[in-house]
Amino acid sequence: MTNDIARLLLRVTVGVMILFHGFDKVINGIGGVKYFVASTGVPEFLAYGVYIGEIVMPILILLGAYARVASLILAFNMAAAIFLAYGNALFTLGKHGAPSFELPLLYLVMSILIFMLGSGKYALNGK
Repeated sequence: MTNDIARLLLRVTVGVMILFHGFDKVINGIGGVKYFVASTGVPEFLAYGVYIGEIVMPILILLGAYARVASLILAFNMAAAIFLAYGNALFTLGKHGAPSFELPLLYLVMSILIFMLGSGKYALNGK
């Protein structure tokens, strides 16, 4: 039971926190994401994938519906965010001494943990 509660807590934490990022992009647009995507030579329309990664996938993770698949897609989204936003300054430190890409790295690791652990029994398709 404790493991299932821990899985639920992990899913809720990641899902809610990423949804804040997604809602911000719905409200304020994805101009910054488009800029980063276009600056790498990748087609700009791929920036719209951020809505899938930061709105759809967190909802699935929260619900525990195909959470393993959703967490892999979220992990890819976070890896892309790290590459696009911090690629040139990957090994720089922030003003408090942590790596500059600390937050997206935490989401990347947490989404990999959801993939590895699964949803648990407190999920739509939990076991």
